[in-house]
Amino acid sequence: MRTGNPVLSNSTFRDVSRTDAARMTLTGTVHATLIFTVMLMASAMFTWNKATVDPAGAMVWVTGGGIAGLVLALITVFKKEWAGVTGGLYAIAEGLFLGGLSARYEAQFNGIVLQAVLLTGGTLFALLAAYSMRLIRATENFKLGVAAATGGIFLVYLTTWILGFFGIQIPWIHESGLIGIGFSVFVVVLAALNLVLDFDFIEHGCEQGAPKYMEWFAAFGLLVTLVWFYVEILRLLSKLAKRD
Repeated sequence: MRTGNPVLSNSTFRDVSRTDAARMTLTGTVHATLIFTVMLMASAMFTWNKATVDPAGAMVWVTGGGIAGLVLALITVFKKEWAGVTGGLYAIAEGLFLGGLSARYEAQFNGIVLQAVLLTGGTLFALLAAYSMRLIRATENFKLGVAAATGGIFLVYLTTWILGFFGIQIPWIHESGLIGIGFSVFVVVLAALNLVLDFDFIEHGCEQGAPKYMEWFAAFGLLVTLVWFYVEILRLLSKLAKRD
């Protein structure tokens, strides 16, 4: 199996130990995802409220949440059996980051956050319904193409981050021109396709009888994609708003 999500890699379910204990189920994964989502939203509301009262003070929480989220994600990837705890802490940390980030976008573009939330939720449920009805199938060529494109986008963002330390910006793709909007549309579509691959990967994990703790790890991996998708939606909507 192949997936574009760097968290749910090819060997994720193959490398975990299988026992006669409780096994991973789709229902359990859904419940774990809902728990992580509620935790993320609760912490996001905290920094959202902070940002409306004290924007400068809220940035401490936003920065700390972003750094903590990255560290916790790395820990969870290497210690999958800890995902029930580290995945929850990741959800809280990312909520702190997203709450402040969302408040910043909302201050610039009124109503943009509600649009982004609705588009993220709507896309998730629409793709899940299409996948459940087998209207979308993750073939091997499909998986390979999405994984390659995701890797390419990761390199672009990594390069942008490194060049930023030297005051250098990659032209066009981060601006509100047609090229920048086209780039954001491409990344949004790619993030959505990663959701399809995550559904497929989780389904195969259940079929292979992965241990129970993999429900939490799979929920964590799906949350990583949803966070990415939401941030890219915000970026795209902001670029469109600047052209009005």
